[in-house]
Amino acid sequence: MTTGHNVHLLPQTDQLRAIHTIIRDKQCSREDFVFYARRVIRLLLEHGLDLLPFTKKEVTTPVGATYHGLEFAAGICAVPVIRAGEAMESELRDIHPGIRIGKILIQRDKRTKLPHLYYKHLPDDIAERHVLLLEPMLATAGSALAAVDVLIEAGVREDHIVMVNFLSSPEGLRRAAVERPRMKIVTSAIEDRLNEHAFMIPGIGDFGDRFFGTTDSGAEK
Repeated sequence: MTTGHNVHLLPQTDQLRAIHTIIRDKQCSREDFVFYARRVIRLLLEHGLDLLPFTKKEVTTPVGATYHGLEFAAGICAVPVIRAGEAMESELRDIHPGIRIGKILIQRDKRTKLPHLYYKHLPDDIAERHVLLLEPMLATAGSALAAVDVLIEAGVREDHIVMVNFLSSPEGLRRAAVERPRMKIVTSAIEDRLNEHAFMIPGIGDFGDRFFGTTDSGAEK
């Protein structure tokens, strides 16, 4: 798939492919899954943070010279989509201590198959902020776009949203590009396709279940 200008795919290095080989293996232990998934999450977050605004800052070095540098602009926050998105939260706090964190819980209704918002708690001034939306799986994009809708309804500008995503399907990326063309997406892999059950192929299984150690129930939608 050819990625759009707002889709940022991590460089597909041999090291990244080797890590994906470990964590995609159904025989991978939870300990290894968490360890190697966190390595990829760190790369994704660093890339996502690089898409946020910076301001100029000068500092004096130990030899008395001036370094013309940068610092994060004021007004950024992160919103994990419970619960898989929370796998990215601790890594983000290590990188950016003190960052404000909101929460969104969206689950698919078993009868209608549509995403339903169950809970949200966002910073009061989120409309003035740039937001890292932490959502590891983008398959059909239904739940992810529902989370984006929550942010938009709270006043966040679409072009102020960066979705940090572990795996994406071509179908999900195309839908996101149509419905939210100004949102940026950072992902570590674009899958081959969705199967008839809307599971990503080759896939990784249920990311949240594998990361947090609950029963694997298939793939995220």
